[in-house]
Amino acid sequence: MSESARRYLAEENAEQYLKRVPEGLGEKDLEKYDLIVAMEAKHRDAVLRICPRCADKIVVWNVDDPYFFPHGYTEKVFRQIKQRVKELADSI
Repeated sequence: MSESARRYLAEENAEQYLKRVPEGLGEKDLEKYDLIVAMEAKHRDAVLRICPRCADKIVVWNVDDPYFFPHGYTEKVFRQIKQRVKELADSI
């Protein structure tokens, strides 16, 4: 996780939701998920390489992955993600 993401989560008082040890896609049983959110098409493609049967479960948000962007830009992306999460939560 990028340092800017960690800072943003601290500002949002959301650090308690972080896992102690990050998990890779290969460690997850993707077929058990009802919904898989991908930020970009390349993330969807990574999921499909591991689980081709998951195609109908994936939603692509078309939000830039902020990992390599400067802090000012990451804030914008984090706000976009937060809005998308709220919209998703309201829809279910």
